[in-house]
Amino acid sequence: MKSDIRVCASWRDRHDRPVYTLSATCPECGGDVANSAPAPFDPEDPHGRYRRALKERRRA
Repeated sequence: MKSDIRVCASWRDRHDRPVYTLSATCPECGGDVANSAPAPFDPEDPHGRYRRALKERRRA
């Protein structure tokens, strides 16, 4: 699931604080925006398969 809230991709260079928005561009500088939510999991996680199996076992 992707978050609708976005943050200015270059806020560290252009702003003194993060600028959050729902639009496709930054409302203050007009720059690009990025998804503000972190990834829910790391697709390169070498142990993810084992964590998911353990979680499934605990449900049953």
